[in-house]
Amino acid sequence: MASNPVFNRIDKEIDQGRYARFGPAGAGVQDTMTSQQLEDIYSAPSATAAQAGRLTLDDVLMKTLGLFSLVVVVGAASWFLVAGDPGLAMPIFWAGMLGTLALGLVIAFKKTVSVPLIVGYAALEGAFVGAISQVFETIYPGIVTTAVLATVSVFAGMFLAWKVGLIKVTDRSRRIFGLAIVGYLLFSLVNVVAAVLGVGEGWGFGGTGMLGIAISVLGVGLASYSLAVDFDSVDKAVAAQVPERYSWLLAHGLIVSLVWLYLEILRLLARTRE
Repeated sequence: MASNPVFNRIDKEIDQGRYARFGPAGAGVQDTMTSQQLEDIYSAPSATAAQAGRLTLDDVLMKTLGLFSLVVVVGAASWFLVAGDPGLAMPIFWAGMLGTLALGLVIAFKKTVSVPLIVGYAALEGAFVGAISQVFETIYPGIVTTAVLATVSVFAGMFLAWKVGLIKVTDRSRRIFGLAIVGYLLFSLVNVVAAVLGVGEGWGFGGTGMLGIAISVLGVGLASYSLAVDFDSVDKAVAAQVPERYSWLLAHGLIVSLVWLYLEILRLLARTRE
């Protein structure tokens, strides 16, 4: 199981060999072609992955940069809106959180790739991140800059560690990680309700004590390993030559993990300042 249903679905399709025959039409077409046409085809240079409509690493990188830029732009707009009117913080927060939850489920389980839904998710995510970041920055000046730098550092570190083989992603680790993610997701949903009700001084279970900090460290660890799983899934998808349209799903999954990591680091830093 991957870090999210998007990667899980693609990985499962790859393991089932669904793309093993992705490419031109079958051999029956050759029966209707002349010998000269066949000779021209065989003597022509091989098509690149892009020309064949197959996924390339560049596809994923460009889509990821595009979605990340949208998150940043909308996040900046949300940041300034909340700074100008703090009363907008909670409406934007809840709209962003509930909207991304709903769209995320639709994107993950929809049988076809929907670019508008993925773009809409990024926009809602940006609004949510901008609003919550402004609130944290108001309470703990300088915390957002630290969280951003820490997120970038962890992202780069996880990529290098995965690339050189220091961090391994195996089928067993994916299954264990998948179960951990489900458990942490359920806990997080309950914890949000607890925080709204004022448990742990608004932090939920554990508060700002050692237990709360340990929970946040666990969250950062899971989000960090999620990136390694995502990198491995992208690598497998490129090697399997899946259709190019899946670059949107892969980019979406990477952005989800990156934002998750940022939010976990933001919360950890805030807990340590109490």
